[in-house]
Amino acid sequence: MGNHSWRAELRVRRACRRRGSLVGRKAILGALIATVAIMSFSCKRKSPAGKEEGAAPASAVPARPASKHPPNRLAREKSPYLLQHAHNPVDWYPWGEEAFAKARKENKPIFLSVGYSTCHWCHVMERESFENEEIAAILNEHFVAIKVDREERPDIDRIYMTFVQATTGGGGWPLNVWLTPDLKPFVGGTYFPPEDRWGSPGLKSALRQIVAAWQKDSGKIIASADDITRQLQQFAVVQADPNIKLEQALLDGGYQQLKASYEPRYGGFGPAPKFPHPVALNFLLRYHARTGAPEALDMTLFTLRQMAAGGIHDHLGGGFHRYAVDNEWFVPHFEKMLYDQAQLAGAYLEAYQNTHDEFFAAVARDIIAYVLRDLTGPDGQFFSAEDADSPLPGNPADHAEGAFYVWEHREIVEVLGREDAEVFNFHYGVQPNGNVANDPQGELRNKNILMVRRPLEETARKFARPPAQTSALLERAAVGLLATRTNRPRPHLDDKTLTAWNGLMISALARAYQVLEDSRYLAAATRAAGFIEAQLYDAKSGRLLRRHRAGQAVIAGYLEDYAFFIQALLDLYEASFNIKYLTWAMELQKKQDELFGDSSGGYFSTTGTDPDIILRLKDQYDSAEPSGNAIAALNLLRLSQMTANSAWRQKAEQALSIFGDRLHRVPQAMPQMLVAVGFHLAKPRQIIIAGAPGAPDTRALLREIHARFIPDKILLWADGGAAQETLAGFMEFIRNIKMLDGKATAYVCENYVCQLPTSDPATLGKLLERYSRGADSADAEPAPAAGKSRL
Repeated sequence: MGNHSWRAELRVRRACRRRGSLVGRKAILGALIATVAIMSFSCKRKSPAGKEEGAAPASAVPARPASKHPPNRLAREKSPYLLQHAHNPVDWYPWGEEAFAKARKENKPIFLSVGYSTCHWCHVMERESFENEEIAAILNEHFVAIKVDREERPDIDRIYMTFVQATTGGGGWPLNVWLTPDLKPFVGGTYFPPEDRWGSPGLKSALRQIVAAWQKDSGKIIASADDITRQLQQFAVVQADPNIKLEQALLDGGYQQLKASYEPRYGGFGPAPKFPHPVALNFLLRYHARTGAPEALDMTLFTLRQMAAGGIHDHLGGGFHRYAVDNEWFVPHFEKMLYDQAQLAGAYLEAYQNTHDEFFAAVARDIIAYVLRDLTGPDGQFFSAEDADSPLPGNPADHAEGAFYVWEHREIVEVLGREDAEVFNFHYGVQPNGNVANDPQGELRNKNILMVRRPLEETARKFARPPAQTSALLERAAVGLLATRTNRPRPHLDDKTLTAWNGLMISALARAYQVLEDSRYLAAATRAAGFIEAQLYDAKSGRLLRRHRAGQAVIAGYLEDYAFFIQALLDLYEASFNIKYLTWAMELQKKQDELFGDSSGGYFSTTGTDPDIILRLKDQYDSAEPSGNAIAALNLLRLSQMTANSAWRQKAEQALSIFGDRLHRVPQAMPQMLVAVGFHLAKPRQIIIAGAPGAPDTRALLREIHARFIPDKILLWADGGAAQETLAGFMEFIRNIKMLDGKATAYVCENYVCQLPTSDPATLGKLLERYSRGADSADAEPAPAAGKSRL
């Protein structure tokens, strides 16, 4: 897994290779680097290495024995990932001055290992290598060993991942990098087996070679690391190309690249392993709305249907696993991440708005039900992830990937009875000897992964039952199997709360409330925002923190924390019309500008105040999460319309322009940035509702709005009171917006020029139809004097 979608990462790697070839040559330190530079090798398990996780050994994950080692320094940490290593014999340090000072004082290189608590191959390396007494002894004597949770510290991870990608052409987790005492990298890779395998060095060999090289000529290594760091700093500079214009051609280029990589048989983009990549679907739906291109919609809907049918979808408990290792979405990497659930819920909701097909709404509800049941904390906060690995039923000392989710044929028969099991197994492709044909390690022998192999209609015909009766049987069977599965040992839950990821989930819930009209979703979004406000926001300084766990909130927020949470507040305002969320979003935007803004355009990922961060990067490529700069640009565009603040629009245009060259060259790696470009190019569209909150006539108007996919709109509320007065402080004309004849009234506007207001849902629907088709509305009629809305 990780924070790099493999398609986006591929683009980054290609760019790194072009520039990184020089870096690689400069990095060669005799035979040492020639050997170690290939350590990020591919040992195929179910998927190629260097995609989202590092490579893996061709063996089952060994059981984690009860530790016989006393706790190390990591036992004082709150990170679930660091705590997983708290009883290793390795003398681990957390990232910090204590470790750096020791390295400087003793002139020792630093061994930096980065991962996260639900990373399958991080577990493998920990059990194989970091519990190994001989390896631990080498690390403890000759290195200062530092552990970092990449989800808590994405700033550290991005720097050293950039180095590994530049020097090896690959990347993933676990990420292992050797640094000089002043934190500059000189060797790195991903997964290292404990011993040499397949002609590639293992961790033990690598450590011994690095020790010998450091003792022989540490000065040469330090000089080379200095040179590498200078080149990486140059590579990180983003400069605007004045010849690249923000225009339709950029969107067309992104569409053509995605179309070329589309896999028509099973959906998705590119070969296995297959990642959901919801940012690409976001762009395609908006491209269809803008241009009417039917294939953009068809590719999106087919991909969403295939994913929902596949084994990547948890057909019993809801939600989606991280990715599938095969082309048809069948065999998943079983971890579940909050950010995937949030983004995929949004994609299925937008598919529903485009089609009104209840199938897509049902999948969105399924995802949200999983999050609210299994990833929600007691105070409304959202937890981060569930592990791919879990204890084996009946043998909790042993772990295997997917053990919680897979089924033997006999188990299903025992739970459902033979007759119902026959129907269920036909529908979901369950076989007596297991249904996973390609299982090189034997982990899934006799096991079945549930996947919709036959449509409901075929299943009904096969057993001569009406479709409705067959559907009811399948639903009843799923409930029974889920109840049985609940008694199995659960995967590890990473129960830390991250502001950025909570922001993504709040957005999904706010939109789900709008589209599906389920008040529970708005309540959950509101409660989560309240948790952030109470635990991860300092009202005095106006700053966000990144992580909360076990009563402790720490780590200054990064760009993504601000951008994703500002987006959440804007979405929550448009769902609840509580003016507090809009004003809070404005305050956070100002703070984001202050902390991360660059006068040349765009935002840095960090504040630049931490002296231990050797590289200040601008997040631009979409990965498993959208880029912080893309969401920041969208926020600025929305805020500029909500407040008629042209300065924010200019800042958004500047932010988009700085990445114009890369948008032109590799648009497929930046689909969310293309979404922002499309919003920028669209005519500003505002819909203002005057009415009583919760009244039936108000809900009827909102229902008309949310039944349609209108991606480039903003929604404002004129309540006749303090909230309207606040908006009028930004846009004077809103002071005159009011209900007509005591009825809820909609004002549909373009560039603040409004059509004649209406209280009739059908009339509103006709006005909106043009927007949802991307039609030109230049002939909009100005509103009458009482509602005149030209600024």
